[in-house]
Amino acid sequence: MTPELTALTLAALLQVLQFAAYSVAGNRQVGPQTALGPRDEPVHLTGTAGRLQRALTNHFEGLILFTIACVVIAVSDQSTPYTAACAWTYLAARILYVPAYALGLSPWRSLIWLVGLVATLLMLLAALT
Repeated sequence: MTPELTALTLAALLQVLQFAAYSVAGNRQVGPQTALGPRDEPVHLTGTAGRLQRALTNHFEGLILFTIACVVIAVSDQSTPYTAACAWTYLAARILYVPAYALGLSPWRSLIWLVGLVATLLMLLAALT
């Protein structure tokens, strides 16, 4: 497995951990009856639970581009130390992003997000050269 695909796999596992953290925080906020109910009415989470939910949604969005970058690099057999460093940078940024978002660390959350996006963009550009 290429380093990029390893980082992608770990990013997916991070997403599972994010989902668990958001679920626990959300359940604590709204209670098990609401969490287990049909949710016919939208549930609006606030505070840490809401931030964890938004961080998870953001990871879904970022993971789409990162997955494309990793697959393109792997399928085209273009894995290099540079693309591997980009992949690990993305993963590190996503790991740091979760607590930065959960704790409301501004502007650090946005800067960390930008590092992950730039790492993904650089991987995509490297695939074109």
